[in-house]
Amino acid sequence: MNGPFTQTPLALPLPCSAPQAHRGPMTFHLTYLGFLAGLLTAPTLRRLRRGTNAPWWWCAPPTAFLWSLTGALNVPPNWLPIPLTLAWLGVALTVVDLRHRRLPNALTLPAYPVLFLLLLMSGADPLRALAGCTLFGGLHLLIHLLRPTALGGGDVKLSAPLGAVLACVSWSALPLATALASLTTVLLSRLPSRKHPPWSLPHGPGLLGSTWLLSVVAV
Repeated sequence: MNGPFTQTPLALPLPCSAPQAHRGPMTFHLTYLGFLAGLLTAPTLRRLRRGTNAPWWWCAPPTAFLWSLTGALNVPPNWLPIPLTLAWLGVALTVVDLRHRRLPNALTLPAYPVLFLLLLMSGADPLRALAGCTLFGGLHLLIHLLRPTALGGGDVKLSAPLGAVLACVSWSALPLATALASLTTVLLSRLPSRKHPPWSLPHGPGLLGSTWLLSVVAV
């Protein structure tokens, strides 16, 4: 296709990816910046209401790895802030969810304006994002109403902005993310835990991980 844009699975035009020669330096810089962002996560979580007291090494290395991988996959520049934000948010919320089985409002609610703003800046269709938000959030709300113990309120709040991102990737990303998130939750349920009852399962890591993965591999 001629012109400055290439056709991708995303529901928006994306500029051509950076040349292969530029990928190495960008990956290095993103690794460094991701580590710094991860270092700030631990003190941020300590200050948040219903946050957690987690050591820095729970946050910095995973964030650096995900940011590095995002750079290595050569995500288009206008879409890049979205998976980077998802990676940071994913690490922060996963730490809290695994430790306490909760997703604090101080992180889930700001995800709405932040992700919608980044989607608009990327050139995504706002109506498509709103539809994905409604569909994905509505599905999780329905599950929560039918079986409150199976899905918490924090998972419902988180699912809506993630649905906006997934819809802008592709409509098929919505059911695929649901399947991947469910599989992740099943795997996490196999981990031994003396602190939490068997029915208390962390759904946040699966939701965030699947959304991040699809946001980088589908571009």
